[in-house]
This record gives sequence, C-alpha cells and structure tokens, in this order.
Amino acid sequence: MAYSATDVAVTSTERSDQEALIGVGSGIVLGAVVAGPVGAIIGAFTGGIIGKSVADDSEIKAQQADIAQKENQIAQLNSEQQRLQSVSEQYANAKVELERLKQRQGVRIEELALGLNVQFKTGSSEIEPHFISQLNEIADVMSMSPELTLDLTGYADRRGESTYNQALSEQRVAEVRSYLVKQGVDASRLAAKAYGATAPVKDEQSFENDFFDRRVMIQLLPSETAIAAN
Repeated sequence: MAYSATDVAVTSTERSDQEALIGVGSGIVLGAVVAGPVGAIIGAFTGGIIGKSVADDSEIKAQQADIAQKENQIAQLNSEQQRLQSVSEQYANAKVELERLKQRQGVRIEELALGLNVQFKTGSSEIEPHFISQLNEIADVMSMSPELTLDLTGYADRRGESTYNQALSEQRVAEVRSYLVKQGVDASRLAAKAYGATAPVKDEQSFENDFFDRRVMIQLLPSETAIAAN
C-alpha cells in the first residue's frame, strides 16, 4: 500500500502526539484519553500513582491522629505530674508541720511532767483569766495524746479553819477538772484529790508563801498511777 507524503506527515504527527501523551502521562496527567495499548499502559500507570497518593494521604491522616493522641497523652501526663508535684509539696509541708507540733507537744508534756500550778485568790475557787490559755493548751495536748492522764491536786493556804481550807481546796480542783472536761478531756483521764492546807510550799508562813499555797497543781502521770489514784 502506498502512502502519500501527506499521509506520512499525518502519521508522524499522530505518533508525536502519542509520545507527547505518554510523556504527559508519566508526569501524572489525569483524564487523558489515549487509544490502544499505549492508553491502557498510561491508565494503569496513572491509576497506580493515584492509588498510592490516596494510600499516602490516608497514612498521613492516621499518623496525624496518632500524633494528636500522643500529644494528648503527654499533656495528661504533664498535668498528672504537676498534680503529683503539688501533692508531694503538700506532703512535705505537712511533715514539717507535724514535726513542729510534735516538738511543741513534747515541750508541753515535759512541763506537765514537772507540774503546772493554777493559782487562786484568797478564799476563791474561780479560775483567773490568765490561766485559761494554759488550761486550753493542756486540753490540746491531751487531745493529741489520748494515752496521757493528768493528776490534779488542790491546796489552800494556812489562813482559816482546816475544814474550810479542805473544802476550798476540793472546790478549786473540781473547778479545774470541770473546765478541762468542758474542753473535751475525758473525765476518766483526770485523777483529782485535795489536801487543804496540809502541804504548804514552805514551812514559813507569809503573805508571799500563802499566794503559792493557793493552787491546783497539774502533773502528768503514767496511766497505771492515774487509775490507782482514782
């Protein structure tokens, strides 16, 4: 079959167009319609690239979701760490405060073991205001140490008749005991007794010595001793 120059030119032009389409197809041009086997090859090539692009996009989205989840977990862990740090600081402060309270309690217990006197005016069993704070502190120590007991001993000075002095010393110790009970101290932890004017601080009687005789002495006692005293 003979071809004219025009036919050869047209055929050459079509071949060039097909090669151009293949070149464009290899550059990932979508929507090109190419006839014959060459078009099928180009379609398969571009379809594979499209599929890979979709898969890559899905993978990226999955990775982004995973990253977002990890970031959220890290944020939660940071928040938990800060909370634990705050709790740790509170615990440390509480330990310091507890140690301070224990030291203060130890001092008060030593004072109670040595004895604390509540003084009274002549012929009176009324607790003076400046002794109230001391009795409140004693009640606080007793509340923090439920194993402790106290010995309350009432006295009177040597002025007046002995029966009256005995009754006055009993009334004084009863007032102190009643006040401590009102502050929450269990009455069973308080051993109370009175000796009137039979146990003066000093042998010599004087105005000053009489002042020290009008007292209720508060002293820490071992539990067994307190129970025996009751």
